[in-house]
Amino acid sequence: MPQTHDFNWLLANFVRSTDGVTETVAVSSDGLLMAMSDGLGRNGAERLAAIVSGVTSLARSASRQYGFAGLRLVMIEMGRGFLLMSAISDGSCLGVVATSDCDLGLVGHEIAVLCDRFGGLLTPQLVAELKSQALT
Repeated sequence: MPQTHDFNWLLANFVRSTDGVTETVAVSSDGLLMAMSDGLGRNGAERLAAIVSGVTSLARSASRQYGFAGLRLVMIEMGRGFLLMSAISDGSCLGVVATSDCDLGLVGHEIAVLCDRFGGLLTPQLVAELKSQALT
């Protein structure tokens, strides 16, 4: 399906063209892997999807607790890199692994642009197709 191809191409292009980004996953609202960047193995993608799902769930709960207007970006800074998570739409989210020498402003901007593009593509049918495709 063209939309599935478009979604996967956008994800792969984001990793290829954004300096410092090494891995990316798209995760559905029910916490399942929808898409992963090239070079990321199935087991690694599943682990990253589980982490992204858990952290974004906590962040959404915090947003509701304090009356904020939803989730935009969650950032975890580690010794040698970053894990960034952003809402796409309908509860889906994007998880991005980046190196410590990346330009965080640029990566954050590119994440926002990508999530906007993804939001326009995601339909319940596409989400189901992406999840099914990710299982193979």
